[in-house]
Amino acid sequence: MCEDDDHGTGTGNGLARRALFVTGAAAALTLGSVTFTDGTPAEATPGTETKTVRGTLPTGSPDFVYLPVEIPSGVRELRVSYTYDRPSVPAGTAGNALDIGVFDQRGTELGGKGFRGWSGGARTEFFVRADDATPGYIPGPVKAGTWHIALGPYTVSPQGLAYEITITLTYGEPGEVVDPVYPPERAKGRGRAWYRGDCHLHSWYSDGRRTPAEIAALARAAGLDFINSSEHNTQSAHAHWASEAGDDLLIMVGEEVTTRNGHVVALGIDPGTFVDWRYRARDNRFGKYARRIRRAGGLVVPAHPHATCVGCNWKFGFDDADAVEVWNGAYSPEDEVALADWDGMLVASVREGGRDWIPAMGNSDAHRDPDPVGVPQTVVLADDLTREAIQEGLRAGRSYVAESKSVALAFTASGPKGEHADIGGRLKVAKDVPVTVRLEVSGAPRCTVRFVTDQGVLFTSAVLPVAGAGVVEWRTTAQYAAYVRAEVRHEAVLAPLPGALAAFTNPIFLGR
Repeated sequence: MCEDDDHGTGTGNGLARRALFVTGAAAALTLGSVTFTDGTPAEATPGTETKTVRGTLPTGSPDFVYLPVEIPSGVRELRVSYTYDRPSVPAGTAGNALDIGVFDQRGTELGGKGFRGWSGGARTEFFVRADDATPGYIPGPVKAGTWHIALGPYTVSPQGLAYEITITLTYGEPGEVVDPVYPPERAKGRGRAWYRGDCHLHSWYSDGRRTPAEIAALARAAGLDFINSSEHNTQSAHAHWASEAGDDLLIMVGEEVTTRNGHVVALGIDPGTFVDWRYRARDNRFGKYARRIRRAGGLVVPAHPHATCVGCNWKFGFDDADAVEVWNGAYSPEDEVALADWDGMLVASVREGGRDWIPAMGNSDAHRDPDPVGVPQTVVLADDLTREAIQEGLRAGRSYVAESKSVALAFTASGPKGEHADIGGRLKVAKDVPVTVRLEVSGAPRCTVRFVTDQGVLFTSAVLPVAGAGVVEWRTTAQYAAYVRAEVRHEAVLAPLPGALAAFTNPIFLGR
């Protein structure tokens, strides 16, 4: 059931007035409207007005439930708070989890302009006004019209999900709109060099607990040259990073597009860009929004594709991906599966001559203490420390992933006549010509080196010394190995499983 209570003058906002509708993707539920005082001049209605809505969502509810709110003229601030019950459930059964956000008078159309913020399940209340907004939300005038509070029943218990939403309007003259300032697209850099970065980070502008200043300080301490802001389903953080950038740190902005069928990092998009997330794989909409990311100057990077949390496992395929996040945070069995899956994609690509292969990267996905920033980090060869150059290096696969700033790799393949190729490149030699593969490694004490090809692991080195530095070489041919990539692994904890990664490279392809 659903009912409206305005603290004494109930209006009977019942289920008879709700309806199913389509947003351009999955079906969603819209409830009956909440109506406030008809528009009157702001000076005539000082103070606030509050209404409360209660209802229950059943198991199997649509992905999104919209509560229309008729906003009159003269509103300075919209404030919303909500609660919902969390009953006990049997072991193995999902309990209640309810996300929240808001769309303004421009509507809820998929990919439209009405989006004004999303906090998921990270907050129990938010406000929006012209000069400020809760982290996760976009400041701007509270204009008259039909706004929509968006509820996302992430999981619903067998008992249903009972909720209560309280909406408060504050009347008065609006504050002054502040023009956003975004971080520059260039840092000082070192010319063509290897740059270290972490492109999957969360601040308090979504479900993280750190400020941008705290993240920037941790990034510098981790030896990073660049980072990418990637809040869940909101661009609200973009205007809060400029003061943290500097000659030594390039800050790109993006979004973690968090759908019900997997997450994708929109890496380095134009500031202020919003990428919609309200669709599933069955809606056949992802390609459209992948193109939206690219039109905004970003890269499409599926995140933690084999994560086991609800809605985290990647279901959209990789045809639209520019790279894939193979290593996410502390190395885990999920990452091992993602690494094997990515290697399978490399094998498939060699059937097409190595064209359209998808590079791998690694990021921390750090949210709060004690999550370390820059563990792991992607090290990319770029022409300069700019958004465009970093993205070009990532897209080309001129990169490797390391567990920290202590680990450094130099991986090459060479032929007998001076032919040479680096990470992400191709050594153009005949199939029967001898090829020397060489890895220089530092910062990896007591690790082993493995060379992996389309046939699997074909070489494993002796254990590196305690100093952690060494040079490992292996000879092969293009006939024997269509590509070679390097892994640096810690000692195995549970044989015969391999040890955790300390670092790995993108491949070098062999042959013409």
